[in-house]
Amino acid sequence: MKDRADLVSAYSEALYEDESFPERELAALVAAKVYYQLQEYNESMVFALGAGNLFKLDQPGEFEDTIIAKCVDTYIALSAMHNPPTPASTANHPPPQLMTAFPTTANKSASTSASLASPTTPFSQSTLPSKSLLSRQDSLPTFDPSLPGGGNAGVIGAHPSPLALQRGIQKSLQAVVKRIFESCYEVGAYRQVVGIAVEARNLAVLREAILRASQEEKKQRKKAASGTAGQSEELMEYVLDICMNVVQERGLRNEILKLILDLLNDIPNPDYFSIAKCVVYLDQHSMASQMLRQLVEKGDGHSRAVAYQLSFDLFDNGTQEFLAKVMDELPEVEEKKEEPAANGDATGPSNPSSTDPNSTENGQASDQLLSELEQRAGAATTSTIVSSRTKQRPVSEEEQKVFTSIRHILRGTKSIELNLEFLFRNNHTDRHILNKIRDSLEARNSIFHTSVTFANAFMNSGTTNDGFFRDNLEWLGKAVNWSKFTATAALGVIHRGNISQGQKLLEPYLPRSTSAVGSPYSQGGSLYALGLIYTNHGTHVLDYLREHFKKTTEEVVQHGGALGLGVAGMGTGSEDIYEELKAVLYTDSAINGEAVGLSMGLVMLGTGNIRALEDMIQYAHDTQHEKIVRGLAMGMALIMYARQEAADELINGLLEDPDPALRYGGIMTIALAYCGTGSNKAVRKLLHVAVSDVSDDVRRIAVMSLGFVLFRKPGSVPRMVELLAESYNPHVRYGATMALGIACAGTGLDEAIDLLEPMMKDSTDFVRQGALISLAMIMVQQNEAMNPKVATIRKTLQKIVGDRHEDAMAKFGCALALGIIDAGGRNCTIGLQTQTGNLNMAGIVGMAVFTQYWYWFPLTHFLSLSFTPTSIIGVDQDLEIPSFKFHSATRPSMFDYPPEQEVKAEEAPEKVKTAVLSTTAQAKRRKLHKERQQRRESMDIDQPTTPKVEAADADKMDTDEAIVTSKAKDEKDGEKEGTPSAESSKKKVEKEK
Repeated sequence: MKDRADLVSAYSEALYEDESFPERELAALVAAKVYYQLQEYNESMVFALGAGNLFKLDQPGEFEDTIIAKCVDTYIALSAMHNPPTPASTANHPPPQLMTAFPTTANKSASTSASLASPTTPFSQSTLPSKSLLSRQDSLPTFDPSLPGGGNAGVIGAHPSPLALQRGIQKSLQAVVKRIFESCYEVGAYRQVVGIAVEARNLAVLREAILRASQEEKKQRKKAASGTAGQSEELMEYVLDICMNVVQERGLRNEILKLILDLLNDIPNPDYFSIAKCVVYLDQHSMASQMLRQLVEKGDGHSRAVAYQLSFDLFDNGTQEFLAKVMDELPEVEEKKEEPAANGDATGPSNPSSTDPNSTENGQASDQLLSELEQRAGAATTSTIVSSRTKQRPVSEEEQKVFTSIRHILRGTKSIELNLEFLFRNNHTDRHILNKIRDSLEARNSIFHTSVTFANAFMNSGTTNDGFFRDNLEWLGKAVNWSKFTATAALGVIHRGNISQGQKLLEPYLPRSTSAVGSPYSQGGSLYALGLIYTNHGTHVLDYLREHFKKTTEEVVQHGGALGLGVAGMGTGSEDIYEELKAVLYTDSAINGEAVGLSMGLVMLGTGNIRALEDMIQYAHDTQHEKIVRGLAMGMALIMYARQEAADELINGLLEDPDPALRYGGIMTIALAYCGTGSNKAVRKLLHVAVSDVSDDVRRIAVMSLGFVLFRKPGSVPRMVELLAESYNPHVRYGATMALGIACAGTGLDEAIDLLEPMMKDSTDFVRQGALISLAMIMVQQNEAMNPKVATIRKTLQKIVGDRHEDAMAKFGCALALGIIDAGGRNCTIGLQTQTGNLNMAGIVGMAVFTQYWYWFPLTHFLSLSFTPTSIIGVDQDLEIPSFKFHSATRPSMFDYPPEQEVKAEEAPEKVKTAVLSTTAQAKRRKLHKERQQRRESMDIDQPTTPKVEAADADKMDTDEAIVTSKAKDEKDGEKEGTPSAESSKKKVEKEK
């Protein structure tokens, strides 16, 4: 049969190649079908393309479908080859190369020797076994910056290598693909065309598809107006979704986003909120300000509302540097300059008497708080904004008012004010749980005192309710040294966002320029707290923090000042702050060096500053302090936040370094550079290091980093870490627990809970600690209606924290868990992405730094940066909260707060009754019965009997004396029977009967 087929195919090929044969196309179609039956699909496709119009695309059949699929795959492979991946660029400038001297790349010999004794390969041989999954040809042992990030969009090897097609066949292939596209356009299947275009890296086809959809929508609207979303709007959302969640190559993503922005004016009704995602991602601040100006100039109420919402989205997704540039390009508006908001007076929330959120006094205090917030924070001006130099058209009075409101939103004062009001009014912190934690953990032990501090800070985060500290001053006074530092810093977590009075609240603890009064630990903690209050909004306090940071010589105060500068100046990219931090770093102090290295990364967050990286790498190799190296490694990872392929060179260098602290930094760089991308190559690299590195610290963070890369796909994490959770190495097991907590935070995912529940009974204390913390992170904002296991887990946590036989580390984790599960007065969840789907920069950074509590407890406070209020807040055109209602189809129990813990009233101790045995009771009954019988016998009247009279006395007569004696005897017996003791004993007997 096969010989016949070969004969037919050979004959058909000969006829097709004969140009004089009139039915060449028919011969090609026959040859295509013969090769199809022989499963030679490449040859079949070539001859089908030669068949011309005889090859029917619209004819349903297995042969046609197979050849069409083969044509599309070949087209994608050819197009991807002609459009090779280009390195990602920012603002049309190519990324600078990192010129640094890692020990393993300084020269060829060093690199060779390092590769032979690689710290990530614990085997004696230099190559892995042939059957290992890590030695497959398609795996990437190192990060290659020239390769795209993953997925099928231009990935080498994702599609079969293109055939060496003749020019005529290539034209036929193009014609077939165009016919396929046209058939899709006719039926409105634009998404299929978009998918092929993105995978083939062909932006011309993508542009054509979007424009065709827009033109078709215009034609339909001329015929009949409809209120439904148009074809172009839906297609734009689909393209954005693919671009942000599927395309993993940063260069291609940037090109697609730029194309979308170019087509903005050609779309009838553009989705400004989707466009805002592109603007923030591409750092196009000029386009953001231009969009805001256009919307305000339209003048209608709808456009103004869109401008306000766009401003809120920009604040949620942009950095301080980006927002400052946007405000700089808005029209100038005269604003009243007032004193910095931080100098306000203390108000209701700091009053220890107003701890009940449902009391009338509390409501009055809230009104007072809100009025001061509006007066001070609402009119505060940004000192770092430079007035715009470009001349704009005159702005009307109404537009000035709108631009003033937009500036308030972009500064963040409005969002912070509204969130603070919500958390304060709806605070449902259960004080009884805090009291139980305090009573269960001995305050003289530093780790226990600190754990209670963290639990209180997390429970009251952002609520401004510091009543627990005020009511437990004696307990608070037991804090010494770094415990005092942590307790003071906790005030920053509790009052986070209270920008109207933050500095006033911390006045007693802040360092004073006149005299050095007070503990340096309290002063350092207060500077740290001040930074936490003004997190990512440090306009008013950066100068104050810089002044005290430069002035002080105390290492502890410098430590707190560095952390405060980092968290308040997050993402500002300020060169001045960076230079001041670097000057302190070069003093080579282990205490402040760790905080300074971390803060350098926070200030330069996501900038990819090459000069800063070179300075940090060089000093990390020069210093002998492990704490400084660890701080610098974490700082370098923060600088490469969300940089993806741009961070590959740094990652390669750090992972090949012999110092485990720098390899640790390389893993954190992968976690932060590829956070939320789900990158295949990042996951592959992390899994490889997790099972091969010789350092337990590096293996632990490698497993933990899976949570950062995959938090947008929480369902895939339990399956991925299932085997790692059963590892013999407790550090790997701990990493698995934290990966589940990070990726599944706030989801209540059953698969994750099923994995973590057995690990609460692990033989290693810090594994139990990680399991408890992760369970709380997953169960935050969950009640019994949403997840029935919540009540059981809460009881387990309270049982463990009160167990005297439990290890200290597990009890520390349990205290943290009780604080996390009730975060923000039970009104906050852990959010690593914003409501619009973008990365939540502050949340991701807070979670990443929080994981460093393993080495340094004060960094635990950073978790509060990832707490996101779960509220729906609506404002009107004056940015005031109107009275509005909305209907919910879900039963109210779905949103109920968990019930407060019942506390039994203390009663006076009662004496325990003596136990009475049954034999004793029987003996008593017999005795009573006998006594009663005897009494009855004594009461009976004796019968007269004939007395025996002696012969001598027989004749004697009875005398009165005998009669008197007898009466006296009878009266005596009567008195004995009627005594009170006899009556009481009689009643007692009857009662016992």
